[in-house]
Amino acid sequence: MTESQRPSGEYPMYPSYGNGDAAYPPPPSYRPTQPIATGPGTTVWPGGGGGHSGGGDDGHGDFHGLPQPAPQPPARGRRRVGRPVALLTAVAVAAAVVGGVTATAIGQFTDSGSSGSGSGTSSAVSGTTVSQSSAGTVAGVAQAVSPTIVEIGASSNMGESTGSGVIITSDGEIVTNNHVVAGASTIKVTLSTGRTYTAKVVGTDAAKDLALIKLEGASGLKTATLGDSSSLKVGDQVVAIGSPEGLTGTVTSGIVSALNRDVTVAKDGDSGQGQQGGGRSDWPFEFGGQQFNGDTGDSTTTYKAIQTDASLNPGNSGGALINMNGEIVGINSAMYSASSSDGSNSSSAGSVGLGFAIPVNTLKADLDTLRSGNSS
Repeated sequence: MTESQRPSGEYPMYPSYGNGDAAYPPPPSYRPTQPIATGPGTTVWPGGGGGHSGGGDDGHGDFHGLPQPAPQPPARGRRRVGRPVALLTAVAVAAAVVGGVTATAIGQFTDSGSSGSGSGTSSAVSGTTVSQSSAGTVAGVAQAVSPTIVEIGASSNMGESTGSGVIITSDGEIVTNNHVVAGASTIKVTLSTGRTYTAKVVGTDAAKDLALIKLEGASGLKTATLGDSSSLKVGDQVVAIGSPEGLTGTVTSGIVSALNRDVTVAKDGDSGQGQQGGGRSDWPFEFGGQQFNGDTGDSTTTYKAIQTDASLNPGNSGGALINMNGEIVGINSAMYSASSSDGSNSSSAGSVGLGFAIPVNTLKADLDTLRSGNSS
């Protein structure tokens, strides 16, 4: 056996395990602390007390005592939260778009409805029109426009006549036929309310069978809207309002039967002014080379007229022919009376659906001349 050459007590002595040169010191009684790699280039050593493997109850084992990262919500949970938010956002955007389109459509619908057949031209006078809820109905037209139609009673040395007129200004300007007021010494006007005014002639145009009168002391009256007669088509529905046989505010309806009819009427009041008293019963006119309702006399004028089958009777002259938007498209001026040829009383004649009206565009072109006080 080889003896050690090392002096006794020079080095600490450890118990040997194994035999000879294979002997080694005993292992430690606990597991050495190991570094924790948290990322590239970074090493963290755990604090004290974490070396015992028995600490696994807290779920961290040997990493007990280290700061732990904050718990993160599951990715699937985030997607579930995001979907309702995205859906609500999409609904809000869609609602805004639909709302804008709806508002625009309503605006366009409202604009087009108010312009009616007068679109594209400027009306000389703007006033009462049919409400949107009643547009296109005879009842709606009658309700809106009737307050603007008046009865005119004219007295002259020939007797008395009854006609109609249309209020175009709130202070009492009224349009009617020249033959209704020609030669009149006094003019009385009755509104739809029954109130009566005295009126004076402002201007007349016998060549167009038009006249403008003005009420004395009137204000705040409802006014009619003058439309565009050039937009009329054969077959369009129309309404007539006037005072036939002195029945104020009578409403009839029909269609436009024809356009641009050449109608010839007398220029003065001697050939048939009036429907009562000393004058003839109906206003005579010529059409197609024939005379109707009497002799038109020597002094006549011819104009292009709207033909309608809306019932017109004596007293409708000077009243309104109206489209379904409540706009005045013509001034009623002549009608055919079946009994006029045999001289019988006009009250038994009745309408035969042959009436004529002066186009409102003719009136609008002549309005400034009438207001200037010129008479022809």
